[in-house]
Order: sequence, then C-alpha cells, then structure tokens
Amino acid sequence: MHLFGTRVLKQNGNARHSSWQSARQLRSVAAALLTLSACMPSGFAQQQAGDVLGAGEKRPERSASALPAAPAPVLTQPLNLRQTERDFSKPAARGLGSPINWYRPTTIGEASFANSVRLTNLVKDGKIYLSLSDAIALAIENNYDIAISRYDLDIADTDILRAKTGNLILGAPSGLVTGTLGGSPSILATGGGPGGTTVGSGGAGSGVSGLALTTNGAGPLPALIDPSITGTVQWDRNRTQFTGPFSPAAATNTNSYNFTYNEGFTPGTALAVAWNNNRVTSSSPFSAYFPNYNSIFKATLTQHLLQGAGFWVNKRFIYQAINDRRITDSSFRQQLLYTVNQVEQIYWGLVQAYEDVQAKQQALEQSTKLDSDTRKQLEIGTMAPLDVVNADSTVATDKQALISSQSVLSYQQLIMKQAIARSLNDASLENAPIIPTDRISLTEIAEEHQPTEDLVQTAFKNRPELEQAVLTVRNDEITLKGARNALLPTFDIFGYYGANVTGGIPNPNCKFGNQSCTPAPGVVPATVPGVLSALVNSTAPDKGVGFNLTVPLRNREAQSAQARSLMEYRQAELRLEQLYTQIRMQVVNAQAALTNDRALVQADEAAVTYNQQSLDAEQKKLKLGASTTANVLLQERNLATAEDNLIAAHAAYANARAALYQITATTLQHYGINLQDAAGGTVANSPVVPGLQPAPTGNEPTTTPPASR
Repeated sequence: MHLFGTRVLKQNGNARHSSWQSARQLRSVAAALLTLSACMPSGFAQQQAGDVLGAGEKRPERSASALPAAPAPVLTQPLNLRQTERDFSKPAARGLGSPINWYRPTTIGEASFANSVRLTNLVKDGKIYLSLSDAIALAIENNYDIAISRYDLDIADTDILRAKTGNLILGAPSGLVTGTLGGSPSILATGGGPGGTTVGSGGAGSGVSGLALTTNGAGPLPALIDPSITGTVQWDRNRTQFTGPFSPAAATNTNSYNFTYNEGFTPGTALAVAWNNNRVTSSSPFSAYFPNYNSIFKATLTQHLLQGAGFWVNKRFIYQAINDRRITDSSFRQQLLYTVNQVEQIYWGLVQAYEDVQAKQQALEQSTKLDSDTRKQLEIGTMAPLDVVNADSTVATDKQALISSQSVLSYQQLIMKQAIARSLNDASLENAPIIPTDRISLTEIAEEHQPTEDLVQTAFKNRPELEQAVLTVRNDEITLKGARNALLPTFDIFGYYGANVTGGIPNPNCKFGNQSCTPAPGVVPATVPGVLSALVNSTAPDKGVGFNLTVPLRNREAQSAQARSLMEYRQAELRLEQLYTQIRMQVVNAQAALTNDRALVQADEAAVTYNQQSLDAEQKKLKLGASTTANVLLQERNLATAEDNLIAAHAAYANARAALYQITATTLQHYGINLQDAAGGTVANSPVVPGLQPAPTGNEPTTTPPASR
C-alpha cells in the first residue's frame, strides 16, 4: 500500500480579526487539499490501463496468430450519429445563458407514421415498380426497426449528460430490433423488440452472449458535480405560559433564514457551505437583546485520500458512458446492416415468387394447349381417350400450382410493403402490386476470388459485433478499477472555517438584581449589517483541520465485488477471442457458399436448356406420331422442375452474395449508403447495388386465379 506524506495545518495563534485574513485562511485550506489530491500517487486514484489483474497475477502471453496484428479499429466515434441536430449530451442551457431552461421539460417531436414521398413517386398506373436500390432506400427512410433503433443514439447521449453530474449511469440500449417480417434468419440476429434486445450498462444486459455484467458501477460513487442550493425561510410565533419566577409568560417571534450550498469536484473533493440566520424578539425580561440577531457561517472542504480519490475514479462513469455511446453507434450500424440484408432477402424472395408465377403460367399455357390438341386428335380418332384424361389431369395440376404460386406472390408483395412502408392504410398502396425490376447478374465479384485471409481481416476491421466486444472489455476494465478502488479504506482530510456571531439591541429590562444582564453598548453589533460584518472579520472564528479514517474490518463485500468483476472481465476476454474465431468461420463458409451457389446456377441453366430442347424434340415427335402425350407431359414436368430449380438457385446466389457483404460488414460501402444520412432518416443519394441487370421484358404475372372450365 502506498503511504501518503501529510502536512498538518495549524491555526495561527495570533489570528487577525479581518475579513482579508479569514478569506486567505479559507483559500489556503482549499489549496492545500486540492494540491494534496493532485500530488497523490496514482495507485490510489487509478490503475494503469493494463493493471487489471489480481494480486500476484501475471498477464499471460498471447500468441501472435490468436488475434490480428493490431486491435480492430473503432469505426464509430462518440457523439457521431444523431437523428437530429440536437446533442442530448449537453445541457439545455450552458453557463448563465438561459438558466430558466434548466427547469423546463424537454420536448421531443412526435414520430412520423407517414410514408416517405419516395414511395408515392414509385406508384405508376396502380403498380409499384420497385428496384432493389429503391427498396433499400425506402427501408432506410420508413422501416420501423431502423426508426426504433435511431432513438437509441439520443438515449445514449442522455447518459453522457447524466454521468457528467456524478450520478450512476442508466446504460445505453444496444442489440437488434427484428420486428420486420420476412427474410431468412441472419447470423447477426441476436434478438428483437422495441429498443433492442438489451437495455443495460456497458451497452449489454446481464446474460447476453453468456456474459455476466452484474458489477457495472462497482466502486465508490463519485462526488455530485452539479452544485445545489437549499434555502429554508421560517417565521415562528410562540407564546409561553408562566411556569415559575424564572419562566415568566412571554411572546417570542423567531424569523429564520437558512441557506446551504453543496458542490463536488472531480479530484474527490466536496465543498459544503452553511449560512444560518435568526432574528428573535421576546417579551421575556430575561432576553438580553431585543431584537436578538444570530448568524452562523461554516464552510467545510473535504478531500478523499484513499477510496474515491483522484480524477479517474470520479470520472469513470463518463468514460463508460462514452464507450456506451460508441457501442450504440456500432449497434445502429449493425441494425442497418441487418435490415438492409433482410430487405434484400425479401426482395429476392419477391423476385423468386414473381418468376415462379411466370413459370407456372407458362406451364399452364403449355399443358392447356396440349390438352386442346389432344382433344382434337381424339375427335379425329388419332388419340386414345386415356391421353385426354392424362392431359386434363395435368391441366388441373398446373392450375393448382399456379394458384398456390399466386398466393405466395401476393404474400411476398405484402411482406415487402411492410418492410419499406410505415403505413399500409393507403388504399392505393395496399392494392398496388409490386413489380420487381432488378435481377441478379452472374458477374463475378472480387470477394469470390479474394484470399480468404484478406476477407477475414476485412471482417475483423468492420464487424460491429467485434467493435462492441472490444468496447465492452474496456468497460469491464473501468468496472474492475472501480472495484479495486473500493477495497481501500476511507481516509479523508477536511478543513473548515466558520463564525458564530450574536448581536442586537440590549434589553434594558433584563436585570439581575441591580445589575444589567447585557453588555455595555458597543461590545456586540447592534444591527444586522454589524452582525454580518462581524461574521467575516474573525470576531468569533471557528476553524480547523482534521482527518477521518474508516477501516472496514475483513472487508468481505469489497473483496467479493472485486473478485466478481475480475471474473466478468475474464469472461469478456474469452468472448472477444471467441468472436474472432466465429467471424473467421463465417467468412470461410460464406465465401464457399457463394462459389457453390454460382456453380449451382450454371448447372441449373444447363438443365433448363437441356429440358427445353428435349421438350421441343418430343413435341416434334408427337406431331409426327412417333411419341405419346405422356412423354410430352413428362418433358413438360421436367422443364418446369428445372425452371423452378433455376429460379431458386438465382435467389440463393443473390442472398449468398448479400450475406458475404454482411458478414464482412461491407454492405454500406458496396452500396454507397451514408451512415449519417441513415441516422437522420433521409437518403440524399439512392444506393447503387452492383451486380444487377434489368428484368427481361415480358408479360407481367397476374394474381387473378385461372378460370375453371
């Protein structure tokens, strides 16, 4: 344990009765306390950044291959992202500019439930012609998940303002909001619900990712920095009855005017000033003064020397609140990545449903035409009745498949609308079908052939979960240092200066025998200004210094908190290491999936070509009488199956490419999405999604069920 050298401040035996001398002594006490705090060894005020080990422990060596050469950089900065220009980390009024604003409630604008103009502009001829770029832009502007997550940014700012006062922080929300329907579950999804999955100190709640964060805020509470003034004014009127020769009946009027001032300072210093004033008039003959004035003043300055001493330990909640703000910024970026990817999955699901309806319509047209030709051949006797029954069965099956596909398309259109719109009550929007205008292109992207290790390092640099884990470890270090400081005894030095002055007009009726019980005139001040003057000129000073020491015997509570905080810190370290491994595996899997899905698309394209040619050949044979209706129907089924597989393969490839962007957390860069614009809820420049091509021209599918015969 470090030992302090202390100086005992002695009173000057020849105190001068002057206000200048008294003020000088008070300033000397304050200066000595502040100087002592500033010069304390750092072991009591704070630990070094890496000093988070238990007694006798040594930091283990970490292999160079366990982590990247340098820590993952923090991409989001504190106080960076906001949905409005207002900064809630700053007070409503600064200094003395508009002090009335200190006591006025804050107003927050009402949330908008209307769709952005962009969506209205896309409606043409009762239809919504939607590109993937428009879908992403509309999601940024209208999606509820993102809109809910935006408020977290301002909520985190309020915690910074709260921490600056010395109060315990409430914790900034983090996690994903997953209220939007549709899209396959993402590997980044960790929960849902308004405000995110967690609302806890350090940007994460207890139990998230298997982490226990119960010791957040451990350590001595900082001094309350915001000063406070308390005033009590009281008028008392009291009448007493005669109870004896020395207790005659009397009427006493007492007016009290008492004021206190309290303020804390970040070195662990507390200032308390009390000023109490009484004016008493009494009809009692034993009252020495009429009226009697009494004024008491006392200023006390206290400085922590062990527990709670130093700038760091008293500002640690501010540091943690800033880290929480960065976690919230990172969480918003994670929300944006998640929602954009989800909307893209919904879009490709819509494209798949759209093309599936087209394929089912084409299959029904082919089977209907074959059924019609078969009936004609039956009439002229060149076709057996069983062939007609077979053709009729195929037509009925194709109708059922088309109706089912149309239902899926209608639902996918509704899913897309709830992802990109805030209100579905508009009839023109509710009834308008969505026509997807983009298709995936098989143009290779650089990530397909980029070395896996390069992609892994990119993910290490960009992934918001990794960024949040790093910041959580930093918060755990702050908590651990606070818990270690709480192990120390409480040892304070304090100095005070005060005075107690009584005065008034001597009561001529106050006598003891033939002697007056009041001093001669001029001995005590007779007026209020005189009393106040005597209060500060050392007429009756009360001053001194002292030490206060509290040593908790056994200290088990502080020991348990420090041990638990160290265990939680170790958990956070393991979680950080685990994330590196998980991200590496996700990148390897995503790159392999993209390569596999590209090959699957190429194989299915070849299968469609083969089955189309086989169908054409079989139809020619049927016309020449060298084949049967059953064979033609079989080839039609094979072609329909191949087309379904190709449609699904295109959607899988599109989703795999989007997933690789998400896993490396480069979606925003690839699509040109501005994070600041997204935080504000406006999209100045529409995203540009690479690797797309226009949809082929052709008949748009209908959701009207086919007519029955």
